[in-house]
Amino acid sequence: MAKFAELNSSNVVIRVLAVDNSVITNSQNIEEEQLGIDYLKNLYGQETVWKQTSINTYGGVHYLPNPKPDAHIPNSDQSKMFRKNYANIGYTYDPNRDAFYAPQPHPSWTLNETTCLWEAPA
Repeated sequence: MAKFAELNSSNVVIRVLAVDNSVITNSQNIEEEQLGIDYLKNLYGQETVWKQTSINTYGGVHYLPNPKPDAHIPNSDQSKMFRKNYANIGYTYDPNRDAFYAPQPHPSWTLNETTCLWEAPA
C-alpha cells in the first residue's frame, strides 16, 4: 500500500491515507506519485493537496520493513527513501526541503537539515 498525506493551506498534514499500489502503477509497471494524487483528488476534490510519504523512511534513511518493532535495518537501496520522514497528522511538509517534519517539541530545539529531525540544544 502506498501512503499519501493530505496537506492544508499551511502545508500541515491533516490526514494520511493508503492507496492500493495498483492505483499508482502505470502501464510500464512503474509507480508514479501523480497517479495516486489524481486518484485522491477525484475522490476528495480537485482543491485538495496530496504528497506521497514512505512509512519506512525516518531521518532521511529508508529502512527494510520488519515485523519486529526494534529491528531497524537500513535498506541497501536508499533510492526508496523520500521526503526524509513518514508524514503524520500535524507534521509539516516543507517544499524547499521536499521533506516532512514533526512539530517543534520545544522552542530551543533546532531542525537538523540532513535528517529533518528536531535536536535538543547541546
